[in-house]
Amino acid sequence: MIVMGIESSCDETGVGIVSWDGETATLLADEVASSVDEHARYGGVVPEVASRAHLQAMVPTMTRARETAGIDRPDAIAVTIGPGLAGALLVGVAAAKAYALAWDVPLYAVNHLGGHVAVDTLEHGPMPSSVALLVSGGHTHLLGIDALSRPLVEMGTTVDDAAGEAFDKVARLLDLGYPGGPALDAAAAQGDPGAIPFPRGMTGPRDAPYDFSFSGLKTAVARFVEGEVRAGRTVSVPDVAASFQEAVADVLTAKAIRACADRDVETLVLGGGATANSRIRSLAAERTTAKGIDLRIPKPRLCTDNGAMVATLGAHVIGGGAQASPLTVATDPGMSVQISKL
Repeated sequence: MIVMGIESSCDETGVGIVSWDGETATLLADEVASSVDEHARYGGVVPEVASRAHLQAMVPTMTRARETAGIDRPDAIAVTIGPGLAGALLVGVAAAKAYALAWDVPLYAVNHLGGHVAVDTLEHGPMPSSVALLVSGGHTHLLGIDALSRPLVEMGTTVDDAAGEAFDKVARLLDLGYPGGPALDAAAAQGDPGAIPFPRGMTGPRDAPYDFSFSGLKTAVARFVEGEVRAGRTVSVPDVAASFQEAVADVLTAKAIRACADRDVETLVLGGGATANSRIRSLAAERTTAKGIDLRIPKPRLCTDNGAMVATLGAHVIGGGAQASPLTVATDPGMSVQISKL
């Protein structure tokens, strides 16, 4: 079976194609058009700009994917219906419905978050029971996974800012530009992660064990920078970046390791664009090795939003016996954690 996936939840237009043999998915095409450069002048994603970019990129991206895969049409189409930006989601879902109707193939509406988990199987094979840590500009979640064709279990999420959003805002504060994650990571490489004792949010004994909070950390960085400027001292951007990055990575990985222990699983999966951060990856590797946990992290291209992850999730949903979605299925920008919506 050939499954096509369409992703348009934020600022990447993605079309991915996989072949499915009933157990594993094999990647045939992964084409992505990003509008990140158009958002850079605003310091963040502008929903209207993202929607227009999806409209312009959808057909060319679809054409490239089909040519790369060497197919005329797939056997099924999977599409992200949420969570994400309302207008951006509408473009992808409208395209998926049109192609499904024109080609007379079934449509499967799936969850963006599940895609970030499923895409790991393209690189590391079938997934055992595990915990997934998803970190991106819009999401920070700890998820329990029994099988990709069954509902995910949300163990914890952020109560305010997502970690990736905090990276972007701190990078803007330090005049590092947008997107902030890569620039801040590069600056941190020249700094001392122990230079500034920034707080670790929601790590007290009475705090929710798997939830996250980064708003207070972001404020602490702003106050530190303001204090240095008032005192007439030069702000060490590398030290601030490294200390902030360390605080984020520390909390994320500590809670992920705790979730693995409490759920009694031996595999931790990282997903989402912010997991390209070098310190999150290295600290996760250190802590999983110390605890005898298998760490699975897809290559950076598969961690960011793409159509391959949607196609892969769709294949597992189909393999699990899910019914196709009706062509009247709606987008759900605030969609909760679940595999599919019929």
